[in-house]
Amino acid sequence: MNEMARPAMKFGVFLGPEHDPGNNPTWDLERDLQLIEHLDRIGFDEAFIGEHHSSGWEIISSPELFIAAAAQRTKNIKLATGVISLPYHHPLMVAERITLLDHLTRGRLVVGVGPGALPSDAAMMGLDYTSLRERMEESLEAILALFTQDGVVDRKTDWFELRQAQLQMLPYTRPHPEIAVTAVVSPAGANLAGKYGLPMLALAAASPAGSKVLASHWDMYREQLAKCGFPEPSRADWRLVSCVHVAPTRAEAERQVAYGIDKAAKYALRDASFLKAVYDTSGLAPGAPWLDVFRASQLGVVGSPEDVIEHIEYMQELSGGYGTHLIRVLDWANPRDTQDSYELFAREVAPHFQGSAARRVENWNTFSSSEGDFQKALKAANTRAQQRYERSRDASA
Repeated sequence: MNEMARPAMKFGVFLGPEHDPGNNPTWDLERDLQLIEHLDRIGFDEAFIGEHHSSGWEIISSPELFIAAAAQRTKNIKLATGVISLPYHHPLMVAERITLLDHLTRGRLVVGVGPGALPSDAAMMGLDYTSLRERMEESLEAILALFTQDGVVDRKTDWFELRQAQLQMLPYTRPHPEIAVTAVVSPAGANLAGKYGLPMLALAAASPAGSKVLASHWDMYREQLAKCGFPEPSRADWRLVSCVHVAPTRAEAERQVAYGIDKAAKYALRDASFLKAVYDTSGLAPGAPWLDVFRASQLGVVGSPEDVIEHIEYMQELSGGYGTHLIRVLDWANPRDTQDSYELFAREVAPHFQGSAARRVENWNTFSSSEGDFQKALKAANTRAQQRYERSRDASA
């Protein structure tokens, strides 16, 4: 494909959020809103906001409420649920909230959906964690029916019922906002996305387990789409997530994340804590620092713009190609360094994949290689101007 015709890669964040439980929650939430404002100003495309109800770290219980607040502070960035845990809510309520938020954001809403990530959330509600994927599928089918089916919707399952149900108003985006389905490690997400013709969101793309199934997930997805009569999918619609912190040099980036990586690892890397044992036997000493474990695990990248470009190119190769890279937001650097990291990413990493600087570089290369000729032309123009001036002065004498 002609490079100029190729869809530009998009970039965003996946904001759990993940904050130390010892922090002031009011300030953490305000800082999250300020981060979204900053990302909007510097040109990021999307921000996904999580839903969690336990652990003390991920403290946004309603991504919809947070998005409504963020929408008032931003202009262009798309705001996304990352994700609504469908088994925790009646599908009519989810569809109603999506419709309202779609209007409030003027169509800037993306709806990420999933079964629920934390077993502790399900336990507090008395739900069997192993049944959540089946409930998610039942809920998603009902929500799509509410958006697309003429007339009223009737459904009855062992956990919800719809009786002559109908949305009060249609969404701002027709037939509904974009809905993306999480695909983590099991084949359930890829098959569900394919069944309903929806894009995938790979939350664990850079984890050891998640990275191994990326290619197979895409194959499952394509097969299911074809089976259900949907057209060939575009890889531009696939979103992958990994951890990224960038600074002018790798040493500076590592110094910045040393600020909080030990605390962040307690939660953010807890699912990869086994890596210490794995990598202790393959080059790392017992009790190796978390930064060394992170570096060896390829869960993401801490480094220079060149290091980050290399990491994203690696993810592109590993997956076979995707359209949006989401940075998992961690509290491993101080707030100022965190904002600077995103700004440097927007300035020096994103253009590499979006082609936004290509013409500038091409023009500079042409200009600089021809500068000798340009200087000669400038000198000749100055000489001619001087000669004309002198002839004019002599004629008037």
